[in-house]
Amino acid sequence: MGWSLHLHLIAAIAWIGGSIFMFVLGVSMRDKKAQQDVYPHIGPIFGWFEVASLLILLTTGILMITHNGLMHVLLDQNVHNKVIDALRIKLSIVAVLLVVTLIHFVIALRTNGKERTPLQHFLSRGSSMAIFILNLFVLHFAMVLRDYL
Repeated sequence: MGWSLHLHLIAAIAWIGGSIFMFVLGVSMRDKKAQQDVYPHIGPIFGWFEVASLLILLTTGILMITHNGLMHVLLDQNVHNKVIDALRIKLSIVAVLLVVTLIHFVIALRTNGKERTPLQHFLSRGSSMAIFILNLFVLHFAMVLRDYL
């Protein structure tokens, strides 16, 4: 499990750190012209970097769950303890995060370098904010799990 945990941590740093950077960039760049100049260039690079990080997170997470024999325990709703309950919450947040990320990624791919509709703009900004907040909750539950273990 050693290499899986290390890769998981490195990918988590990249994923969460990157989302914080992009969030701060989005909030601090109020000039629409500057946003139109910057995002089409860094957005695709950042997006694919984040997809790679997310795939590593999912793969290593599944490997660690499987390697530690937790899959059947997680699926058995009659099993409850601090670790399993915290892991279930973390995985539930990750599932929501995946859906929100998919929405954000699809909009970003379809509208890169183009004018967004008001709905696309709302969904893009909203999903970006949700990714930022959900990442903080995932990080919290990762720390909770570490404290329990």
